[in-house]
Amino acid sequence: MNRVRETFPEKFLWGGAVAANQLEGAWNVDGKGLCVADINEFRDNIDITKKYNNEISGTYIREALKPDTGRIFPKRWGIDFYHTYKDDLALLAGMGLKAFRTSINWARIFPNGDDAEPNEAGLRFYDNLFGEIIRDGMEPVVTVSHYEMPLNLTLKYKGWYSREVIGFFEKYGQTVFDRYHDKVKKWILVNQINLIGHESFNHLGIAEDAVDDLLSAKYQGVHNEMVACARLTRYAHEHYPDTETGMMLCGGPAYPATSSPEDNLAALKHNQMEYFYSDVLLRGYYPGYAFRFFKDFGINVQFGENDEEDLKNTCDFFSFSYYYTRIVSKESYEHGNEAVRNKDLPANPWGWTIDPVGLRIFLNEFYDRYQKPIYITENGIGCYDKLTDGLIHDDYRIDFYRAHIEQMKEAIMDGVDLRGYFAWGPIDIVSCSSSEMSKRYGFIYVDIDDYGKGSGKRIKKDSYAWYKKVIESNGEDIC
Repeated sequence: MNRVRETFPEKFLWGGAVAANQLEGAWNVDGKGLCVADINEFRDNIDITKKYNNEISGTYIREALKPDTGRIFPKRWGIDFYHTYKDDLALLAGMGLKAFRTSINWARIFPNGDDAEPNEAGLRFYDNLFGEIIRDGMEPVVTVSHYEMPLNLTLKYKGWYSREVIGFFEKYGQTVFDRYHDKVKKWILVNQINLIGHESFNHLGIAEDAVDDLLSAKYQGVHNEMVACARLTRYAHEHYPDTETGMMLCGGPAYPATSSPEDNLAALKHNQMEYFYSDVLLRGYYPGYAFRFFKDFGINVQFGENDEEDLKNTCDFFSFSYYYTRIVSKESYEHGNEAVRNKDLPANPWGWTIDPVGLRIFLNEFYDRYQKPIYITENGIGCYDKLTDGLIHDDYRIDFYRAHIEQMKEAIMDGVDLRGYFAWGPIDIVSCSSSEMSKRYGFIYVDIDDYGKGSGKRIKKDSYAWYKKVIESNGEDIC
């Protein structure tokens, strides 16, 4: 008897994913407050493999807020999606997308984070945006928190390290659930919740000089965040039973650096602490290995009186981004649970390794672990695209996607309940890690450079027609 599924599910969600802070622009329009991403700076004088968001201090924040410094903050203008979203969504719909993932910029709804009332102009924008997505035949999949914490919650409090932020996030989440539950049925609560190494400030909003023990503060912050997520899941389940909440990791297994038992144990420990967040939000309790990790690394996390009960409210689906894999050795683990680049694999110019088989491994590992529906909510490759006679011939991008979709199909044949795939990002946007436009992911080229200059014209790349064909064939025609 053959029980192997050999095709993608009939209602598979072929989609594209973006983040509000990377494309909307309009950073000070219609009552929006500053968010943490609005102070991400583009720097053109450093090695591209080292372009990522480091820890941020209070001193840096104060300097970034000064007017007329000549510094460049590209996420403040993005691709002006705030004003062009109708035309951009029409282009995406023309590719046949079944779903479109974006985020709500928290600072558009509560400009300071602790406001008594939400900003109605911000709420209306997302009313219009989600309505347009649906009219264009796409399902909106929405992230509640995607590096858009109001900056005031860093300056007045200490970001997620402060337990007051649990209540502020609950209020924000309940506000958007109440407002949009008739339009949005799938919510991702926090983008890549395991990123507390790089992207730490963007994620948690904890200034490095605001706490005495930054590592403990990070884990305390993510604990508070997980409690808030569990409370929001309970609210959604109680008030809107047709709504699903999901948790999201930055995915990619870490392999042992060698075949030695010590390196294998180090990789196991490293991966456990990457899975820790999904273990809590999908199983409802802290695993024993996490307490051992806290003990070994001198990390102190305090639980509130009702936290353990709150955490029993688990999410409905698992989602993850997938860009690369890394390797772990006994030495790199002892250095602070670090994973490093696998130089045996090819990589893009930014040093992000290309490992399609790793995607199949990851899908199998997590379906075995949770037996929950899975959505790949980000996958893509940043490249330098060259405009030639008004066209972009990006076979390298097509090759990347083809290889990963092949491995997705293999995972489905393995029995994985994979329900959707969201290419990151279907239109060029400002890079999250390096705040540059020249690191391009899209099927649609946007004529804006790293300094915000250009016509803003949208141009379909060769990959646009290719992905349209993939969607039309439900993943069968990937040639």
